[in-house]
Amino acid sequence: MRLHTFRLWSPPTGQRGLRPELETSFWLWSVTILGILALLAMDFVFVSRKPHDVKFREALLWSIFYIGIAVAFGIALIVWQGSAIGSEYFAAYLVEKSLSVDNLFVFIIILTQFAVPYALHQRVLLFGVVLALVLRGIFIAIGAAALEAFAFTFVIFGAVLIWTGVQLARHRNEDPDPMDSLIVRTVRKRIPYTDKFEGTKLFIRQNGVRLATPLLIVMISIGATDLLFALDSIPATFGVTQEPYLVFAANAFALMGLRALYFLLKGLLDKLIYLSTGLAVILVFIGVKLVLTWASGIWPDVPHISTNQSLIFIALVLVVVAIGSWIKVRRDPTAVGHAGTVTEHRHPDA
Repeated sequence: MRLHTFRLWSPPTGQRGLRPELETSFWLWSVTILGILALLAMDFVFVSRKPHDVKFREALLWSIFYIGIAVAFGIALIVWQGSAIGSEYFAAYLVEKSLSVDNLFVFIIILTQFAVPYALHQRVLLFGVVLALVLRGIFIAIGAAALEAFAFTFVIFGAVLIWTGVQLARHRNEDPDPMDSLIVRTVRKRIPYTDKFEGTKLFIRQNGVRLATPLLIVMISIGATDLLFALDSIPATFGVTQEPYLVFAANAFALMGLRALYFLLKGLLDKLIYLSTGLAVILVFIGVKLVLTWASGIWPDVPHISTNQSLIFIALVLVVVAIGSWIKVRRDPTAVGHAGTVTEHRHPDA
């Protein structure tokens, strides 16, 4: 049984025939999803079942493990489908991995603002990863269907990314406020809650009244953050590959290592001074690439940005961000990086 293979755009004349179309089957999707579920189950059973303080060595080993799986998957794609498909996967994975670092910034802000006990960080992050995978899967299906039906969706996605990149550049020295979320503000107004954490409990009974613990508010904040990041990251990934399977795989492997990456980098994230600026540049670049992709399918003379060019550009931006941040911190040890935001802050009760 073979699933329908998406052909999301008609490449310009000069681009046709550069690589074969990726063929996916029901069994390939099934094995991939089952493998990801097995990794999640392993993460829960062996790592997050018993909340504990994660040391640097443990975080490093798990980070190497998940990055190794992602790289091995990419190499298998190259052997199986060729270097062009493999390059698209690695470009998508690099985009998602870089965006996930910004996601970690926001997770740290949420966990700090709500004073979540350190031993519960793993549980919260695992919930965030699972929810993010579900939301990304939904958005990938919607995005793939929209791109298949309407080629102009490329322009819409491109405009969203360009706007997001410009806004992120404008507010690069700010941090998002979890209380800005309409969902969080609504829950806090509608559901009685206590200010005390009760282990991993989301609700408790106190004097006969059912109260939500702060952990529920934290989970909702993480969920709202995942939703916003999915709205940006899925169009960005479709900007470097139009294969739904590669988009899903790149998102899944980037997210799977998010929890370990958090404990590995949490003391270094605020030293990535220019991360938000670099991500803004990458988002605008991919947005422009999407618009050119649509235009080049109609007018063959319009330039088309190849996957290899995208991969090189994104890698160079990330290298410049790392080196520039290192130089800035050496010159000014008090400098602190920010996650950046795309909207103005508002009072939580507004």
